[in-house]
Amino acid sequence: MGRTGLCNCFIASFPTPISICRRKKPLIPWRKLNLMATSMDPSGTKTYQQNVLVMRHGDRLDNFDQEWEKTADRPWDPPLIQNGLNRAFGTGREFRTRLPFPIHRVFVSPFLRCIQTASEVVAALCSVDDDPNSKSSNDVIAIDPSRVKVSIEYGLCEMLNKTAIRIDVAPKDGIFRFDVPQLEALLPSGTVDPTVEPVYKELPQWEETVWDARSRYERIIKALADKYPSQNLLLVTHGEGVGVSVSAFKEDTDVIEVDYCAYSELTRQVSLKNESFSAGNFEVLTESGQTGVTYIAE
Repeated sequence: MGRTGLCNCFIASFPTPISICRRKKPLIPWRKLNLMATSMDPSGTKTYQQNVLVMRHGDRLDNFDQEWEKTADRPWDPPLIQNGLNRAFGTGREFRTRLPFPIHRVFVSPFLRCIQTASEVVAALCSVDDDPNSKSSNDVIAIDPSRVKVSIEYGLCEMLNKTAIRIDVAPKDGIFRFDVPQLEALLPSGTVDPTVEPVYKELPQWEETVWDARSRYERIIKALADKYPSQNLLLVTHGEGVGVSVSAFKEDTDVIEVDYCAYSELTRQVSLKNESFSAGNFEVLTESGQTGVTYIAE
């Protein structure tokens, strides 16, 4: 695993076998929280197509201002630059206009750059008037918070090791502290779901291995999808998490680059009956270079 340039992309190599199939779906309007059943057999089993997007945060300040971290209280937790906010909002508008399905829930890493990214995306998704001239959430006049619900999830956090966070900017005691209520206040009003219990109750320990972090990303994608099998999800995380979302579910694939606000698209079939469900394997719908994720097949 490596980093290139000023941390604006990550490299992941984590192949796990699964089949791949690109599907075209008809447009589905925003109207329900639950997915629309694609079929129902005589036993009452409903079959759905669940979709999961895994997205990287926008442009982080410390990659553009080398002096910022010298005076920052939390040099390991940079905010976005304005272009990063605009890019995130634009990606949210792309989700709203391009995706053939609605996003029901957003889960986000507690790092500030991810919170700000999620805030912009959710504002775009929930905007009452979809103005194509809007550049950021500052241009949104009103939102409908019932469209999307948001939750902070520790399992989506950055890799807590020296590969991702330099030792000279990491907390001296190795403890990364987050004020969750303060972070939730940065998300669009009314969109935070206070009833949701996080899958990971606490952060990983500092100096987790790269392998452990990659395994964590794979587990949290599966766990959140299983927790909400009848809903489409957006997971806002970090470059390595997006890389794993492709390489862990697409056979013999190496992810080379993950741009700011790049995202992968996963889908699987889910069958629901009498409060229980069964699900197939995830298929990676993202083509290399299509949404900012570049990969090669071995």
